[in-house]
Amino acid sequence: MTRGTRDDSVAGTARRAASSAPPAQSKQNGAPRGGIDVSTHGLPGWLDPVVEAARTVRPTQLSRFLPPEDGRGRQSAVLILFGEGPRGPELLLQERAGSLRSHPGQPSFPGGALDPEDGDPHTTGPLRAALREAEEETGLDPAGVQLFGVLPRLYIPVSEFVVTPVLGWWRTPSPVGVVDPAETARVFTVPVADLTNPDHRVTVVHPSGHQGAGFTVESALVWGFTAGVIDRILHFAGWEQPWDRTRQVPLDWRA
Repeated sequence: MTRGTRDDSVAGTARRAASSAPPAQSKQNGAPRGGIDVSTHGLPGWLDPVVEAARTVRPTQLSRFLPPEDGRGRQSAVLILFGEGPRGPELLLQERAGSLRSHPGQPSFPGGALDPEDGDPHTTGPLRAALREAEEETGLDPAGVQLFGVLPRLYIPVSEFVVTPVLGWWRTPSPVGVVDPAETARVFTVPVADLTNPDHRVTVVHPSGHQGAGFTVESALVWGFTAGVIDRILHFAGWEQPWDRTRQVPLDWRA
């Protein structure tokens, strides 16, 4: 999308729906009900490049895996939550429990499938789902989060999830941690400075031969969908530093 053209993206539709909806008057388990706001007002200046990237990036610039044109796929959303920590800007991540059959021990954004009560998956449904899932998985208080953008929908072929990445600013930080140990091993934040540090960047090699971006941060290897989205945000926000793409890390066959 370029300035002056019609905005038919999920982000644009969600913004229009949010701006026309009444403000949320109540909460259930802390998650906002009714109207939901998407705004860039009052964001810290360092988020300006992310706001611009979300406004202009095209789906094909984020991934080669895009939602099927026939509408197949399970609608889901993730919360990409930026905060301000002791070392500056940071992102909130969680690590899946090692006992899970699917991607055990893999770091990810908080998120999951849309529930019927989240609403329309083409407007504000992904916004509510991202906040609801983040609260259920990490104990995050949604009242302290300012949603400021939505990236184009992406597709995860192995799970057939259609994922809407929702961007948030942790305006009022709240305590977070593991809510269900059977699902989540830990909840942690990663300084953006570590994500941009070339020493923490690797190319991850899946047993299938597929290669993708990876980050070695906070005693974890971030890979897959989460690493791919982070990689593209860093790139289009102008934060990426040159790194050695020949430095490879093989994944375990269970990945």
